[in-house]
Amino acid sequence: MQKKHFTIPIFIPQLACPFQCIYCNQRSISGKQKEPSEKEIVETIEQYLLTIPTSNSEIEIGFFGGTFTGIQKEKQKKYLEIVQPYLESGKIQGIRLSTRPDYIDENILELLKKFHVTTIELGAQSMDDEVLRLSGRGHRSEDIINASHLIKEKSFSLGLQMMLGLPGDTLEKSISTAKKIIALDADNTRIYPTLIIKETELERLYHEKKYSPLSLEQAVEWAKEVYKVFEKTEIKILRMGLHPSDGLISGESLVAGPFHVSFGELVMTAIWKEELNSIQKRDKENIILTVAESQINYAIGYNASNKKMLLAKFKTVRFITDSKLKERNFHVDHC
Repeated sequence: MQKKHFTIPIFIPQLACPFQCIYCNQRSISGKQKEPSEKEIVETIEQYLLTIPTSNSEIEIGFFGGTFTGIQKEKQKKYLEIVQPYLESGKIQGIRLSTRPDYIDENILELLKKFHVTTIELGAQSMDDEVLRLSGRGHRSEDIINASHLIKEKSFSLGLQMMLGLPGDTLEKSISTAKKIIALDADNTRIYPTLIIKETELERLYHEKKYSPLSLEQAVEWAKEVYKVFEKTEIKILRMGLHPSDGLISGESLVAGPFHVSFGELVMTAIWKEELNSIQKRDKENIILTVAESQINYAIGYNASNKKMLLAKFKTVRFITDSKLKERNFHVDHC
């Protein structure tokens, strides 16, 4: 049986990053306002461990929100030392961290290897140099390529995050970014639509009508097409859409953009809609759709939207599951 994966997140907002990308206000996005103390980190880990099943689980600790490898080296060691007892006891099996591609070199990777870091996620965002420039990233696509090669050479698992709808971006550029992430042999990715967060340069451009975010419908469409590129490979999509922090849900941090608490479900609903829309009407007015257990909610659709679509064609529509089916394989019975 495949192990279920869990990540215990530790957020380090904006720590050490010397750049201010035009979309970025990590304090608002993560909901965290200050650097966590050792006590807070231990308490977070212990609280998560109480809720995670002890059998058939693979658990890692993830340092997110800041440029981890840009932190002063002694502070990096301090954070990594805090979690070593959990590795030694077997309670967790790995450490994941996020950083910038231009903050990776051989010395940094040697340090991370010494402390048993297993996965490094790079905020690639785009592989298009013009998009990177307009977004104030402070690095080029060449830096992403070089860092990715180093990470893979040192036998770390590589994550490459990408964003949709940045200034200068197009659907074609986003698809190209996905293909280049695949070419770099990434192990996993995250797909985030660009949001306009308060107190960012992007907010100013938005109010000056120099930038327009994707609509929710556009963002879902772009993510759907990018997802279809990735699913042909072994790259695992860890998440689609930003984690719904309190500030985003309440609107306190959000100015505009395609935020939805169930963004990933909307994307999967759209993918299934394409599949189900091809079902032709026959003499019999009732249908039964058999789908994989893991896909039942997506097949029915967010707010049952796919079922409602089919009910415009058929008198009754029933969904059932079959454990033998995988991914988006399905059967249709007309009755």
